[in-house]
Amino acid sequence: MHLIQKTDAAAKTADLADFAIEKAVRAIRGNGYDNIRLDIDTLNATCWCFMNPVGKPSYTHELMDDISRMQMAITQSFADLPSPAMAPFSWFVMASDVPGIYNLGGDLGHFAARIRSRDLDAMRHYGHVAVKAIHRNAVAFDSPVVTMALVQGDALGGGFEHALSFDLIVAERSAKLGLPEILFNMFPGMGAYSFLSRRMDRNRAEALILSGRVYTAEELHAMGVVDVLAEDGQGQQAVIEYIARHNRKHNAHQAVYRARRRVNPVTLEELIDVVDIWAEAALNLTEADLRKMDRLCAAQNRRLAGLERPMPLLVAAE
Repeated sequence: MHLIQKTDAAAKTADLADFAIEKAVRAIRGNGYDNIRLDIDTLNATCWCFMNPVGKPSYTHELMDDISRMQMAITQSFADLPSPAMAPFSWFVMASDVPGIYNLGGDLGHFAARIRSRDLDAMRHYGHVAVKAIHRNAVAFDSPVVTMALVQGDALGGGFEHALSFDLIVAERSAKLGLPEILFNMFPGMGAYSFLSRRMDRNRAEALILSGRVYTAEELHAMGVVDVLAEDGQGQQAVIEYIARHNRKHNAHQAVYRARRRVNPVTLEELIDVVDIWAEAALNLTEADLRKMDRLCAAQNRRLAGLERPMPLLVAAE
């Protein structure tokens, strides 16, 4: 009789866990996203988020809105769990569905129009929305997860800053990451200085920002910016293998990254202050600077005009 009671209790606990996980997955996925795709693989405790913006693969307001709603859904769903052991996933991976592009960064066309109209408030608003999402990444959504960026292709400007906000960066060897803002007399104002100065010393961070260079992932791995270097075409598999190797030690990994944030925090206040410096600097750009921004935007548009986006593939069955 005692054994039967214990078996029944175990079954009820398992049913409760299954229900809690299913409820959390529904809550996170149930927001009707147009610019991101979620695959939540509960078997391997991994949430995959693929950016697939409508239009240009930059940080449009629409993409940022979808990302923000997803982040807040994760935070709330984890807070509502009866027990941390019932979490639907322990690892979060941000990647891209756009072939050859992680993200091209800020919406240059939007910036140029706002600068020409002297709309400081609009520039600040864009930046504040962006860094609030960046900060949610940086604190792992206030949830017990380890976060990763998987970079396959180009991560430029704000796309690079976005990748820097995660606990780990996994990148394919020839992926290109860089901060080209100096080319039109600006600096990257949405996290680059904050995150790079914590991954390397201040002088090297400033040199990287002011160079305007686009680096390969291999170069950045040697500099300590990229954490895991994957062979070209093998990025997703590298993430899967990394998680498989470290899943049993997730508690230690997650605790180490929490300690990192406590010892060397990137605060929302810091990010917003830097955005305000960025917005004020933007209004100092000359028409010659803005024409350079226009040319970069046009080059992006020409590249994207011939881009064919494949149908998304599921990572794993849920």
